[in-house]
Amino acid sequence: MTTQIPTHVKRTQRDYSLGFKLQVVAAVEKGDMTYKQAQSIYGIQGRSTVLTWLRKHGKMDWTQPVRITMPKTTKAKETPAQKIKRLEKELEDEHLRNLLLNEAVDIIDAEYGAGLRKKVLSQGARSLQKQKVTSLNRACELLGITRQAIYQRETRELCRAIELAPVKAMVLDIRRFMPRVGGRKLYFLLKPKFIEKGIKLGRDNFFSYLKREGLLVKPKHNYTKTTHSKHWMKKHPNLLKEFTPLSPEEVFVSDITYVQSEQGVHYLSLVTDAFSRKIMGYELSDEMKATDVVKALKMTVNNRQYQGHAVHHSDRGLQYCSAVYQSALQKNGIRASMTDGYDCYQNALAERVNGILKQEFLLYPCSNLDELKRLVEESVFIYNEMRPHLSLGMRTPNQVHKKDQQQEQLV
Repeated sequence: MTTQIPTHVKRTQRDYSLGFKLQVVAAVEKGDMTYKQAQSIYGIQGRSTVLTWLRKHGKMDWTQPVRITMPKTTKAKETPAQKIKRLEKELEDEHLRNLLLNEAVDIIDAEYGAGLRKKVLSQGARSLQKQKVTSLNRACELLGITRQAIYQRETRELCRAIELAPVKAMVLDIRRFMPRVGGRKLYFLLKPKFIEKGIKLGRDNFFSYLKREGLLVKPKHNYTKTTHSKHWMKKHPNLLKEFTPLSPEEVFVSDITYVQSEQGVHYLSLVTDAFSRKIMGYELSDEMKATDVVKALKMTVNNRQYQGHAVHHSDRGLQYCSAVYQSALQKNGIRASMTDGYDCYQNALAERVNGILKQEFLLYPCSNLDELKRLVEESVFIYNEMRPHLSLGMRTPNQVHKKDQQQEQLV
């Protein structure tokens, strides 16, 4: 079996997204790894690249080295009789522990067919040898296995490790842009590369590999109400109860969510195409003013690629019911549609897009509004151009948007 060793690719600071930098900084300051370990794990080039990120984006003082001193402990001396008694107790405990562990392994093998004993014994024999507790021959005798079985397993594991060596670099390369992309989407993006390089790795084994390498992501759940629907302004009926968009730019859904920086709370207004899931317009501001929300709508109108009437669906928030927002909709020939009261399920798509941005991209607080605006712009681009959607058949929003445009031109 031959494996291709990936060639060295020189990277600069521009090759690392702001979201990736903030992710690494948060992991180091949390204590999950040192900055040198982060450089090694993520393959970050440069001797002090991560340290530079820490000094620029971190909350701790990284100008001085951190020194940790361990307290000294004192231990009373044992008498010979006390030592013998302690050793006898430890020997009895170890004997009982071995009986329990062996019984547990036998039960697992019998009930679940895990083959646990066969998998672990060779590792245990090697571990005893490395700790210089006993020789490999003696360990094999105690465990009831042969040295040949150990050598064969180690050979298989080595060949498999060599085969899977490029996988981690592939995963981390995608995670530079999408730090929290899920396993199914990762596998979809990487499967063509696995086939190209001759790597045999199914979806379930890929998930096991991610877990083994510590590359799985944990879901985050947060919710804050930003809608005030009890006001005197005119509300519009829900036009989407019996209507499903069949092409891009027939329906736009809008919502406002909050994001934080070290300066405080900011508000992100989004307008998304309901058919292609593409974010058409956005605006980040310090307040939830109607004039700020209108800027996201104006960006949407400027980015439209199709001509025709459209429906704008939102909740009953003050900003969307305001005269300035409704005037902008009428000026561009877009009909207004709103939820019936405060029901987030009637605007589920907009809520979902908010969740994707906050849970997969806008993960770590920026130092100021300007830095957060840069991160939002970067995240929207990656979402539209690179992130596949299960609901779109693992295509990106831009692929669906452009493909439908090409079909319309052919017709």
